[in-house]
Amino acid sequence: MNETLPDVPEVRVVGLPQLTSGFDLVERLDLPMHLRVHGPLKPMGGEQLSALAEAISLKGRGGAGFPFAKKLRAVAESAIRKGIRPVVVVNGSEDEPACRKDTVLINRAPHLILDGALLAVEGLGAPTLIIGVTRDSTQASMEAALAERGLNNRPGSALRVRVQRNPVRMATGESSALIRSANGGPPLPTGRKVRASDQGVGNAPTLLSNAETFAQLAIAARIGPDQYRNTGLCDEPGTVMLTISGAVAHPLVIETPTGVPLRHVLQMAGATPDPQGVLTGGYHGRWLGAAAAQEAIISRASLDAVGGTLGAGAILPISQETCPLGESLRVAHWLAAESTRQCGPCYLGLPAAALGLEHVLNGGGLVALEALKQIANTVKRRGACKHPDGSAMFLESTIKAFTDDLAAHVLGNGCGRPVAGVLPLARNSAVPGGPPGHGAADRGPSQQKIHVDWTLCRRHGLCATIVPEIFQLGPDGFPTVAEASVPRYAEASAQRAVRRCPALALRIEDETMRTPARVNQLAAIRRTWRGVGALRRQK
Repeated sequence: MNETLPDVPEVRVVGLPQLTSGFDLVERLDLPMHLRVHGPLKPMGGEQLSALAEAISLKGRGGAGFPFAKKLRAVAESAIRKGIRPVVVVNGSEDEPACRKDTVLINRAPHLILDGALLAVEGLGAPTLIIGVTRDSTQASMEAALAERGLNNRPGSALRVRVQRNPVRMATGESSALIRSANGGPPLPTGRKVRASDQGVGNAPTLLSNAETFAQLAIAARIGPDQYRNTGLCDEPGTVMLTISGAVAHPLVIETPTGVPLRHVLQMAGATPDPQGVLTGGYHGRWLGAAAAQEAIISRASLDAVGGTLGAGAILPISQETCPLGESLRVAHWLAAESTRQCGPCYLGLPAAALGLEHVLNGGGLVALEALKQIANTVKRRGACKHPDGSAMFLESTIKAFTDDLAAHVLGNGCGRPVAGVLPLARNSAVPGGPPGHGAADRGPSQQKIHVDWTLCRRHGLCATIVPEIFQLGPDGFPTVAEASVPRYAEASAQRAVRRCPALALRIEDETMRTPARVNQLAAIRRTWRGVGALRRQK
């Protein structure tokens, strides 16, 4: 499966539905059908709403899992302290290729999300509600829902509501990127360590959480905390929304109570009963081995205990017939291409890490493996946002989970299994506000390879300075690779490294030009250069 998931995959339920109530009746619950299915909703004061969120142990469902009650109180206290009315933001920017749960809710149950958001608006006395989306379908559904409620920003309206449309990119869903775009700037992370509850949209205290979190709040407000806690685990009550894809018969979005075995939801999607591994939490998540996947249950605590993570609710098994490192390499290159190019750990470190994993797979040995570990460790906690951290966690988990395959690639000739492309990826788009020449066509490998001539290399290290995404220096001061594919975006830098190498130890070859005549021509040129260098040394 090498295709992008549809916006609205098939939806299934384990047990009784809550968030997905009414999905068996209509494709989309408009306002009349929403009220028929869920009933009316009474407003709540801020303290009452906070107590409800605390009673049901509601945590953010976007990945970080921050307690919603604590976030709500922080916004209220900051607004009182500053004398500024706060803003509420619904984050519907779900741009990871393996995640569709929020997109499903926005497309099929938009009023449930609005119910939760409007509860927060009323509880905080917020004059502004913003819904961040990135897809045509989610924008259309949410704008239709606002029109159905009459929330069209009429003159004199006490509440200003708008849908904020941003490009489809992984970094768009980062909180500071969404706030920055709402303030009229580019949808890119700011790199500033400022909490939204203190300073967000328009510098006002801002309550920001993802779509499912607000939908869960609306369910709890209707049925009450006691009934809500009757579903799922005692310490993690309620249901969760999961996106199941990867090596499955058909991708699904599943609503399930916490506490259900992971293997059960995998079987619902038609996964093999003995997966080689299961990626939990999406592409900023962690791999589970076969044994851990068998014993895990759907909950944050259980998945953390066995080495996984619930994260953004994406679950991706792979079968025994595919190379797990090769599948992970595809994801690593995609994560590198999703960089917003605002900081070195992301712009330089992630491409270097992806190439490091590629060198390991291509038989780079223990030196390549150690270099990969070092790069992954270097990018953590140094980025303008959490994208480098999540990507590094994914790479480190890959190395840890598939030790047998890793040994086969590092110490032998590989595992012998193909790369089937079972992990869904989206084509990378141009970087918003980025420099020209760095769009989708400039990403990925080109037809060029750069080579190191070990007979000439003198450990100057200039190559690692000019193109760190290709060359890293080992403990001995020499480059850790003898040859490497050149990413399209790095072609100019690679050419510059060749020109500036003091020892003339680098060369670039175009794979499309490697005819016998061309190879002989290149060899003659290299001999000429070496001859010139020898004459210079003699003089």
